[in-house]
Amino acid sequence: MGEEQQVSSSYWLETAPDGHHPALDGDLDVDVAVIGAGIAGLSTAWELTRAGHSVAVLEAGRVAAGVTGHTTAKVTALHTLVYDKLRRTRGPEGARLYARSQSEAIGHAARIAEELGVDCEWETRSAYTYARDPGRVAQLRAEAEAAAEAGLPASFVTETGLPFPVAGAVEVTGQAQFHPRKYLLALATDLVERGGRIFEDTTVLGLDEGEPCRLSTATGATVRARDVVVATHYPIFDRALLFARLSTRRELVVAGTIPAGQDPDGMFITPDEDTRSVRTAPHEGDRRLLIVTGEHFTPGTSDPRARLERLTAWATGHFPDLEVTHRWATQDTEPTDTVPMVGPLHPGARHAYVATGFGGWGMTGGVMAGRLLTAQITGEECEWSGLYDPRRLKSAVREAPALLKTQAKVAGHFVGDRLRPAPPVESLPPGEGAVVRADGHRVAVYRDEDGGLHAVSARCTHLGCLVDFNAAERAWECPCHGSRFDTDGKVIQGPATKPLEQRDL
Repeated sequence: MGEEQQVSSSYWLETAPDGHHPALDGDLDVDVAVIGAGIAGLSTAWELTRAGHSVAVLEAGRVAAGVTGHTTAKVTALHTLVYDKLRRTRGPEGARLYARSQSEAIGHAARIAEELGVDCEWETRSAYTYARDPGRVAQLRAEAEAAAEAGLPASFVTETGLPFPVAGAVEVTGQAQFHPRKYLLALATDLVERGGRIFEDTTVLGLDEGEPCRLSTATGATVRARDVVVATHYPIFDRALLFARLSTRRELVVAGTIPAGQDPDGMFITPDEDTRSVRTAPHEGDRRLLIVTGEHFTPGTSDPRARLERLTAWATGHFPDLEVTHRWATQDTEPTDTVPMVGPLHPGARHAYVATGFGGWGMTGGVMAGRLLTAQITGEECEWSGLYDPRRLKSAVREAPALLKTQAKVAGHFVGDRLRPAPPVESLPPGEGAVVRADGHRVAVYRDEDGGLHAVSARCTHLGCLVDFNAAERAWECPCHGSRFDTDGKVIQGPATKPLEQRDL
């Protein structure tokens, strides 16, 4: 495949100053340790620091460079088609609490940006969930009605600013979009200025929930904390069967500039066409940055290059003046029962908390999680604690078919992937990778552009599923829980915390 089918770096990572924080090199005692420096982790740490607690953030990579650094950064309470489902599964009150918690997160983020004086390109826009298929109209009308009933400024419309007709859309006014990395780097700077501490390149390996809690790290250092928050997108610890209630999906992103006059003036998403999400951002001169997302797939199950080609063709087909400058990918974690899991890590937890399952809506979800977890840690009441409680069982039982489907897919990969035929190493062209057999074992082999071979164990260090190669991003991916590794086996994305073992061919 040509270079145009390869993924490059995120626009957000390229256009924000790169802060640096040291790795943890010694033992540490704090009130609260937060694992993960994405929007959920940093929001929680910032709120707790403001509340007077000593806080340490432990990040395996760099601040705001993981999932948050690859988002489309819509700050909206309209989450595709969720309110009609919530009205049916959680009742009108559950839908109302969801809408209020997400809407308050928008206002809270706006106030923080203003207070910190950060130019994070905050813009107010309407959000739309649209469909081009007339067969979807009844569903869209029901969603608009449910969203309005839940308290959002929602209505059903038939006209949008998109360069093609739609059968209908749900519009919610007064939503927002921003530059996520600029916002979070400002948050991190303020956190440190107020006494909080951030450690990058610090992988947490273990959690002992004693009093105090103890975190072991790959650097050999130990962190002791009264409370611990696991905000690693996909939790690295499974103490409430969370792994059985979460699934991962990966989506591609195409971005580039268009004339400002062609800005569709809104944030758009459709569940059709393998998902298409559209929004713009400020750019230089009379241009706007167009960001198009779609083509979702389970990590380790698809060749993304053809998908990237389709997404690029869709974007340039509808926006002929688009000059593509960036292509990247993002990853989302979906809960089987619709609502994120924010709260105690498991039924017996007294000092361990988790934030996960934002389902592609982590901007409002992460800000909401920061406020909710801070309230729980400081002993305050929060009206929607019960809605997001990870220990909930009724909803998990009610939506058991989704849970069983997720686990069936995991089991299918665990067994079925071991039965796949393995190609010979000699057949690998430069820039490609494959799982081969060597001495009775499955080995993940990548041939670099100079012809050199890089061999690692194909067994994911999380729970033992076999990885597969993502040729567009040149990474090994686990289809069971979404762990990702570079061509030399280093962890790119969890829940795995240990690298793939080196193999000698």
